[in-house]
Amino acid sequence: MRAIILSGGLGMRLRPLTDDKPKALVPVNGRPISEYQIDWLVREGGVDAVTFACGYKWERLKEHFGTSFAGVSVDYSVEEEPLGTGGGIKKAIAKHPSEETFVVANGDIVTDLPLKRMVEDFSGAGGVSASMLVVPYRSRFGVVKIDKLKMIRGFDEKPAFPDVWINGGVYLLNGPKITKNLPDNGDIERETFPKLVTYGELLSYPYYGEWSFIDSIKDLVELESALKADA
Repeated sequence: MRAIILSGGLGMRLRPLTDDKPKALVPVNGRPISEYQIDWLVREGGVDAVTFACGYKWERLKEHFGTSFAGVSVDYSVEEEPLGTGGGIKKAIAKHPSEETFVVANGDIVTDLPLKRMVEDFSGAGGVSASMLVVPYRSRFGVVKIDKLKMIRGFDEKPAFPDVWINGGVYLLNGPKITKNLPDNGDIERETFPKLVTYGELLSYPYYGEWSFIDSIKDLVELESALKADA
């Protein structure tokens, strides 16, 4: 099975770390984010081929990974100009027209999601074009608990809300079915998924386990600390 790693963004919030490299090569405890992702894709999903949907500083990706990494075939779908997530996915899928199911992951996600289970769920659904990982919303702020008398009764540091779900940035796509709903230039989140909802073709895969995204230096530092604690 092939994975597409979305790596076309400029990584502005991670500057200066992305001044000379794409976000996918930003180190987490000395290893690029994308190495963690490929390890996970192989271990949890049996992925044997990876396509980087890339643009900004993409040559650095090719210098690092070449045509294979850890036994996985690697190639590159290069955007001459930014195409958005939908356009980038469409271009990457077009490079491999004989393949049906694709795993797509945002290039800033680190998770231990049991991907094979998500694939089984997707395969068993029948007729859907896509499946989306959803994870509980976790507040970036501490929550203050007050009573009816306005007295503070406690604090909850960055709580998770188990009944409020957000897009986890990992998708399973049926290439032939979804391509007709992908824009040439635009985002899958805004232009494709709303259509699939109206068609009843978008499945969710709720997951409560480990999941982090790296959108800022603060996110990077927190993830590095968490990984060291788990080591």
